[in-house]
Amino acid sequence: MSPLIDYSLRLRHLWIAYLLAMLFHVQLGLMPLFHGQSAQIESAIDPSRLSLVFWGMLLYFLIPLACLLLITYAVGDAEHRRRWRPWRRIHFWSSIVYTITNVAHLIADIVIPDSRADQVFLMTILLLIGLLINREAWGWMLQPIATTVIPTP
Repeated sequence: MSPLIDYSLRLRHLWIAYLLAMLFHVQLGLMPLFHGQSAQIESAIDPSRLSLVFWGMLLYFLIPLACLLLITYAVGDAEHRRRWRPWRRIHFWSSIVYTITNVAHLIADIVIPDSRADQVFLMTILLLIGLLINREAWGWMLQPIATTVIPTP
């Protein structure tokens, strides 16, 4: 790990790309609606549990957003850099959890009978972005606090 690498800057950009790719994945899944087709896939979820699914999806979208914001605050708090050290570990392990969920989602997208190649491709891109986040989060977690790059105005 080079002390000259600004891992936090890379992570912020990767999380933005990740959030955009997640939005594209959802939007692309809904595109058949705009052409008079059904976007429905076979579901074993009881309709009474859909509210829980929607809240879960919201949380799944909000965690990367929180990561993005917390990284921004962590790198911008030059007076209290050590206070943010635990956040680096939490962030790394959170990124690992997201990678695991992406692998599971990609497998699910591949094996469902009515899967679409564009959705599988986009999930593959999401997984690759997630792996880049893992790599940069690992570097940021191990980077000594004193060598953290502080952006200059």
